[in-house]
Amino acid sequence: MPDLLIELFSEEIPARMQARAREDLKKLVTDGLVEAGLTYASAGAFSTPRRLVLSVEGLSAESPTLREERKGPKADAPAAAIEGFLRSTGLTRDQLETREDKKGAVLFAVVEKPGRRAPDIVAEVLERTIRAFPWPKSMRWGTGSLRWVRPLHSILCLLSDEAGSQVVPVTVDQVTAVNTTEGHRFMAPGRFAVTGFDDYRAKLQRAFVMLDAAEREQAIWHEATTQAFAQGLEVVPDAGLLAEVAGLVEWPVVLMGPIGEEFLGLPPEVLQTSMREHQKFFSVRNPATGRIEKFVTVANRETADHGATILKGNAKVLSARLSDARFFWENDRRTVQTVGLEGMAAGLAHVTFHNKLGSEADRIARIEALAREIAPLVGASPDLAAEAARVAKADLQSAMVGEFPELQGTMGSYYARAAGLPEPVALACKAHYQPLGPSDAVPTDPVSVAVALADKIDTLTGFWAIDEKPTGSKDPFALRRAALGVIRLVLATHRQLPLLSLFRLIFLWRQQLSVAGHADAYAVLVGVQVAIRRDGATVTTPSEAADLLTFFHDRLKVHLREQGIRHDVIDACLAMPGNDDLTLLVKRAEALSAFLKTDDGTNLLQGFKRANNILAQAEARDGVEYSFGADPKFAETDAERALFAALEQAEAAIAPAMQAEDFGAAMAAMAALRAPIDAFFDTVQVNADNPVLRRNRLNMLHSIRATCASVADLTRIEG
Repeated sequence: MPDLLIELFSEEIPARMQARAREDLKKLVTDGLVEAGLTYASAGAFSTPRRLVLSVEGLSAESPTLREERKGPKADAPAAAIEGFLRSTGLTRDQLETREDKKGAVLFAVVEKPGRRAPDIVAEVLERTIRAFPWPKSMRWGTGSLRWVRPLHSILCLLSDEAGSQVVPVTVDQVTAVNTTEGHRFMAPGRFAVTGFDDYRAKLQRAFVMLDAAEREQAIWHEATTQAFAQGLEVVPDAGLLAEVAGLVEWPVVLMGPIGEEFLGLPPEVLQTSMREHQKFFSVRNPATGRIEKFVTVANRETADHGATILKGNAKVLSARLSDARFFWENDRRTVQTVGLEGMAAGLAHVTFHNKLGSEADRIARIEALAREIAPLVGASPDLAAEAARVAKADLQSAMVGEFPELQGTMGSYYARAAGLPEPVALACKAHYQPLGPSDAVPTDPVSVAVALADKIDTLTGFWAIDEKPTGSKDPFALRRAALGVIRLVLATHRQLPLLSLFRLIFLWRQQLSVAGHADAYAVLVGVQVAIRRDGATVTTPSEAADLLTFFHDRLKVHLREQGIRHDVIDACLAMPGNDDLTLLVKRAEALSAFLKTDDGTNLLQGFKRANNILAQAEARDGVEYSFGADPKFAETDAERALFAALEQAEAAIAPAMQAEDFGAAMAAMAALRAPIDAFFDTVQVNADNPVLRRNRLNMLHSIRATCASVADLTRIEG
């Protein structure tokens, strides 16, 4: 069985496109081969800046002959019907077979499709793949019609087996397949022939081309960390940069150089960002001081002077870049020292956040008011939370963030410290954006938590108020991420936040702000609170509040399912009162999930379902509700009396446990009902002939349902 080697050799492919291109090449070619009837043992795709490569092992030499039987019309069918069948099969009338079945003589066509040689199939599949390749961006050059990411110079396409190798005859525009390739552009120019993948890979290595991107990454990281360790330093990990740099070189040569002494006072994040974004340099840190003192660059060739000229040129360009960064840093600090951080933020009044939600300054006023409101609920000082909210976004007006937007928040913390603001305020400048994603850290400082919650809740209520909600997969304002951020903040800090009442307050407050303006947003908020307390019975909760809470519940379901809690368990807890308290809701769901995994939980659920089904059927049939309390004096059997006693004990234990939010204790009390319920159903006939006994026993089933329902809605549990 032959092996297939394909190389598409072009000018430099952007690093960000290479990983996807490798997978696309592999999928398109192997899918095409399989659809044409060929099989293969394994396939691997590789890339360098100048080539996409696919190796397919154990390819079948030809596709199998296919024999297909097609049933046609009856033998005595009209001529037009038979002619149509002949056209569809490509056969003549005398090539059809006549067979008898239960409806009479029927025409059959036996169509044989002969197998095809692998070279013919490979040529067809590869040409189709090249012409339809899904590059994010492509270009057309010369006089041909082919579009490729960069000009395509050559195609290598070989089928090889024990007898030797052959070039597959493929031509795309003016590019015809050959058995040759090129090595490194500078260190090994010129073409050479190959006979198969192993020969190809070995000769590329000798020609200074490391074919595997993962191997290049490993080589870069090993050499960089080794050089840093030798000088008592460490390379700052950056997986994204490592993958990108590995896509820029075919023969990585790692060089480490110093950063000018005049730049070492810049914040580490500034140095890292400037070097990564502009120069694709790794940062090298002194673990004793935390300062970034050196850089690592990766060249694409070895030189006679061991990289000295390359390092000199890179250092010169880096010095110019860092001079700009130092200018921004010093200019921003002068601004802070002159007008303060709030003065820096003044320009945000002229920056629109959203045309229906006002300016960034309006938003900051809302966040400040909300932070004051939320602060006591999370153990923060309202004054510190308000101060942090006022300055948290000030660095959006800084020159540094204008140059490096990804440093927003980080620079705010530095400028807050430079302005002499309290440390909780400085921490909140950065932490209030967190968590940015499911793997991002959650802030724990109370002031940071208060401002982070205020920021995200303002975003959510704002876009809900203007009916800009996520739809399907579209979420242009990242509202799902904001909701998940609120959930993670609340759960990580174990704070109880009554979301529905908070949403109600905010939506009513927004209505007032549209009239009163944002000049004193907190005063308006206090006024709304007074109105709610005074006229709470007559103030209607905006429908957006309940709708937003439902959105939170949907996000919480996703979050808890990832933690291993079943959807029906979550639904059973959502059906209970207080479901806007996420901490309480999760504690209940975790306790119920753990309980249902025990034998007591499984068996109690079965007993509950049986009791509920019998009771529901009786109530539907009789047209009454059996909820008037069972009387022990009508108990006839020991099992009944034992169940009465168990229910009384369970109710006495569950009520205080629920009051104390001790769901584990409530579940344990509920578990004690398992044996009495089992015994009751084993020995007692609920629908007795005596109507008094029947009614009493049905009322007892209601007691079972009510007792369990005080913990969770078990009717929503499946199974």
